[in-house]
Amino acid sequence: MLEKQFDANALYNRIVHYYMDKKGFTKDKANSIAQTVVLREAKRKMCKNKDCGHFLHDHMRNSETCLVSDCVCGRFTR
Repeated sequence: MLEKQFDANALYNRIVHYYMDKKGFTKDKANSIAQTVVLREAKRKMCKNKDCGHFLHDHMRNSETCLVSDCVCGRFTR
């Protein structure tokens, strides 16, 4: 089973609109919050193996093997 691909733009837009529309924050404040959240989520979804660095959607979930052909990563490291 493959992991759903991480879409940073969609997440960023949802966060900005949420904080502007629902919370009444300024555009600059909403953008800074969105940048922080997107960076944190991107880091969370990346392989922690220093030789790999690919996203979780580039790994098979069950066997946790990397799908990138020229990668030296044997297993996804959390």
